[in-house]
Formats: sequence, structure tokens, C-alpha cells
Amino acid sequence: MDTKTLFSGMALAFGAYASFSVSDAFSKLLAGQLDPFEVAFSGGVFGFLILPLIRRPDESYLDIVRPQQWGMWLLRAGCVFAATAASVEAFMLLPMPEAFSLMFLMPLFVTILSVILLKEKVTFWAWLAVVLGFVGVLIVLRPGFRALHWGHLCALIAAFANAGSVIAYRLADKERTRLSLFGSSLIGPLVGNGLLMGLHAQWPATTTAWVYLFGYGFLAALGQLMMMMATARAPANRVALPQYSQMVWGVALSYLVFRQPLDVWTFVGILVLMSSGILNWVRQRIRYERMAMKERLARRKARKAGQVTS
Repeated sequence: MDTKTLFSGMALAFGAYASFSVSDAFSKLLAGQLDPFEVAFSGGVFGFLILPLIRRPDESYLDIVRPQQWGMWLLRAGCVFAATAASVEAFMLLPMPEAFSLMFLMPLFVTILSVILLKEKVTFWAWLAVVLGFVGVLIVLRPGFRALHWGHLCALIAAFANAGSVIAYRLADKERTRLSLFGSSLIGPLVGNGLLMGLHAQWPATTTAWVYLFGYGFLAALGQLMMMMATARAPANRVALPQYSQMVWGVALSYLVFRQPLDVWTFVGILVLMSSGILNWVRQRIRYERMAMKERLARRKARKAGQVTS
């Protein structure tokens, strides 16, 4: 895998997490107006607007439900359903930085699952970074000194489900139809959240609520699309690293939109979390530079060998 492909994968992951962050803010704005499962259901509905952008001329829309690997398709659908339902509930109940801090356990889950399921090699520095991130989460939450409730459990479920989704995308690398890959992230929330919202669903009463619903659903689907493209270009444990950029979004949106200040310990925990992300980024940057240098040296040797033989 060349460095250009790896960097493009991580850039797409940054875009995906930015899209997810703004989408989560829209779901929080709907707290008290609509059932959380109804909000998550809209992610599948409005996500269909993305399909014309990724459909190739030789693909049929029926490919959404005609995967080559049914097991991976169902796994992705289940993971995305669980992640959307749990994250909407978490953001409605918790301040954004607090919810994000728990969801930042996803890189730890991805790292563990990538070793077990994908047999990917993870260095000591990568493990150090995820452990540092875990310490940051503990500082933010301070279990034993403050009460933890249903919102915290939902954020934890969302973190694990999102990790499962990343692994499922990576395991489905033989799936040639992009509509099939993307379709599972639409059908999962549609079916799962559609059943759970049941009799609690109601028609949005205002234009503002419709705008928020559209913003949540469309940006969530756009994030899924970029994540799908990112995992096709970079290893799963690399794609998880840019998630730390969501904390910047969470803090900014909390101050600017929800007027929720941070206490001192939450701020310290966020700094530890960000340090974990920076450590990983620097480590990857050094590694990619070394890879690029080796590639340049190999090309020079090949050119010299060609000149000698000619």
C-alpha cells in the first residue's frame, strides 16, 4: 500500500468524523422534540439521497440488498443500527464532549478487533496511544466521583458498534459493488430504528425540526460513505485515529451552539485524549515518511539498474 493511498484514506476519515460531529449536533438539537429512534431512522431515509452520487452506470439500485457477502452485510447493518440508535440517545442525554469522550474508546476496540480478526500488526506506540486515550476517558468521566447513567452506557455501546462497523467494512474488501457496501448502512437504521420507534413516532411539528432531521440524516449518511471509502484505502486501526478530531468539534459546538462550559477535569481529560491522537498522528507521519523514502530509493535503484543494462 503506497503512502498516497494511506493519506487519502486518513483524509477521508477526517471528513467522515467531521460529518458525524455536525450530524450529532443536529440530533442533540432535536432532544425533547422527537423520539431518539425516530431521529436515527431519518439517517436511513435521507441517506438515500447519497445513492445517485456513488452509483456506477453498470450498477442497479437492487444491489443494495444483493451483496456477495451476506454475513458482512448483515454485520454492518446491525452495527450501524446499534451505533445510530445509541449515539442519538447519548447526545440527547449528555454534553457533547462527555459523549465523545466515551465514544473515543472506539480506537481501542478497533485496535483489539483488528488484531484478533484482521491479523493486523499493531506497534507498541499504537497500544500506548489507545491506553492514553482510555486514561483520558477515565479523567473526563471520573467514575466513583460522579454518577454514571443510561446516556454513558449508550455512548459506550455506540463506540463498540462503530468499531464493529469499521472492521466489517475492512472484512468486506472483496465486495465489488459499492451500493451493496453502502446499502447496509442505510437498511440497518431503517429496519432497526423503524421497529423500535413504533407508536412513539410523530410528525415533526415545525420547519426547524425538519431541517434538523435532514441535517442529521444526510450528514450521517455522508459520513458513512466517506468511512467506507477510507477503510478501502487504509488499515482499520489507522482509520480510527482521526476520530480524535471530533473532540475539537464537540468542544466548539458545545460552546457556540449549546452554551455548555467545561469543568477543569473535563478539560484535562480532553487534553489527554488529544495527546493520544497527536501521538498516533506523529507516529504515523514518521512511518509514512520512512515508507516514502524507501520507495524513492527503490525507484532510483531501478532507474540506475536500467541505465547500466542499456
